[in-house]
Amino acid sequence: MNKKLLASIVITAVVLAIGVAGGYWFGKASVNSSSMEEVFEQAPAKPLYYRSPMDPSITSPKPAKGPMGMDYIPVFEQAVTDQVEENSHAGMVRIDAVVQQNIGVRTATVEFSTLSHIVRAVGRISYDERRIVQLHPKSEGWIGDIFVDTTGEQVQEDTILLNLYSPKLVSSQQEYVLALKNQEMLKNSPVADIRTGAQALVRSSRARLELMDVPEHQIHELERSLTPQTNLHIHSPAAGIVTHIGVRKGQHVSPATALYTIADLSVVWAFADIFENEIAWVQVDDRVEVIVSALPGKTFPGRVAYIYPYAESKTRTVKIRIELENPGLLLKPETFAEILVHVSEQEDVTVIPSEAVIRSGTVEQVFIVRGAGKFEPRKVQLGLESNGRVVVIKGVSPGEEVVTSAQFLIDSESKLIEATAKMIEASRSGVKSSGDKGELIP
Repeated sequence: MNKKLLASIVITAVVLAIGVAGGYWFGKASVNSSSMEEVFEQAPAKPLYYRSPMDPSITSPKPAKGPMGMDYIPVFEQAVTDQVEENSHAGMVRIDAVVQQNIGVRTATVEFSTLSHIVRAVGRISYDERRIVQLHPKSEGWIGDIFVDTTGEQVQEDTILLNLYSPKLVSSQQEYVLALKNQEMLKNSPVADIRTGAQALVRSSRARLELMDVPEHQIHELERSLTPQTNLHIHSPAAGIVTHIGVRKGQHVSPATALYTIADLSVVWAFADIFENEIAWVQVDDRVEVIVSALPGKTFPGRVAYIYPYAESKTRTVKIRIELENPGLLLKPETFAEILVHVSEQEDVTVIPSEAVIRSGTVEQVFIVRGAGKFEPRKVQLGLESNGRVVVIKGVSPGEEVVTSAQFLIDSESKLIEATAKMIEASRSGVKSSGDKGELIP
């Protein structure tokens, strides 16, 4: 009886042990199977391609390393697809607020404003070409006494410069004397034509002397004395500074000989060379300030009188001419000067900070803030630029916000998203990627 009971207990214990072991084994197998399914579900999808961490435009269909030994970053189709579909504009970028702060994104508002500018240039003082006089004799002769014999002297109009002996002038005086005597003899003639002819001869003889620059006071002396004078005075035709003397005493001269060059310096010119990118600002009659190093602290006001219609071939600059009053003859021709042109203001124009523009050579664009963390690329047409601001002719409107810093990072991400979207579309259309440069081949 005890033996049967003991056998029954042993059998029961074995069965229980086998049941517990089987349950444990099946439970463990079930757990492992569930874990494997979870691991399988959480396993990352196959990367679409790999891109360089330094240049997003460089891609590879398989893992690779860059020139600096950095691993290429895998790019998955689902992540890019979600980001592309999330944005409403091609190339639009969404950036988290924390990331914006980390990379230093700043923005500025597009304004409707007035743009002013000062064009600075190096110039030189020169003579006013309209106030330069060259004196030539009207007939051949020989120089007698010279009364103004040094350059730099200041002369007044009608100042006697030198004496000239000319046989032709002497004979012209003799003709005038004979005409005067003939008029005196025939003034009581009963024939009117004779009296008129004598008077006409006097007028023509006198006009000949005037055309040969015989001064008025010597003609009056000739009429009084009726004696021709050997030496005739040559007078200054204008007031100014003698800049050149072309003859000396005893020298034979002809009408081709330049006796004197006289320049009036009460008004001078200043020439300035303006670079091509600034000539669009400058207009005739713009206000100008001229500063010369010889007169520190003194400024000479003037106006732009003329803009030359051609550029200098060596400097690629356009020359402008400025008229300046020269009180006290302080401005000396051929000296250098600093030119400040206060150009006309650009009124009621759309302006943005210059730093907001991304210039790629053929295209100029900015990034517009489209909402919280959204940035849209926008092509713009620019105008004149000054003091860190630039006129926008087309592309943005006043009140919009543009990115002024970190826009190059945003631009790289925008181009990456746009390029990736094209690659996804191409792959869905049966086009695959090949090569380390990410080239697309059919």
